[in-house]
Amino acid sequence: MDINDILTITLTLFAVVDILGSIPLIISIRQKTGHINSVKATLVSFFIMMGFLFIGENLLHLIGIDVQSFSIAGSIVIFLLALEMILNIELFKSSDQDKSASIVPIAFPLIAGAGTLTTILSLRAISAYSYSEITIGIILNLLFVFFVLKTTNTIERFLGQAGLDVLRRVFGIVLLAIAIKLFKAGLS
Repeated sequence: MDINDILTITLTLFAVVDILGSIPLIISIRQKTGHINSVKATLVSFFIMMGFLFIGENLLHLIGIDVQSFSIAGSIVIFLLALEMILNIELFKSSDQDKSASIVPIAFPLIAGAGTLTTILSLRAISAYSYSEITIGIILNLLFVFFVLKTTNTIERFLGQAGLDVLRRVFGIVLLAIAIKLFKAGLS
């Protein structure tokens, strides 16, 4: 195991997951559903990422889906979430009984989305990176994700409603750009 490789993997995943940029969306989802289970979201994300690390590409090929199609599908979900943030509308309706926000859309596609899973497949394709190095990079990222999910109440109080509204729209534009980038990458 090489510390430099682990650092490269960790920073690459950190940039793709972009949990800091997702804070306004996480707060918005928490306000709609009442609660986000940080442990559940983090564990589900971990198992999705690890599953993709070991069997992702084979699983996609088995069901007849290529990585590009998967990336495009994920980009459409992210695109719709971004529209919610920018236009202050509700596309993904939630009922009082719907407490699955910890899994969809938090664990997937926000944390372990198409971009993250495609990145994991790409990192594995680089033969210099071992499974253990990628696993450590995933764990380090998810520890930070867990911390952010746990502190959203504090972040929300600190920013206030006006700050959240501004951040939601700014990061909505960023999320929209990420969705378009993923879509274009899936097409090429």
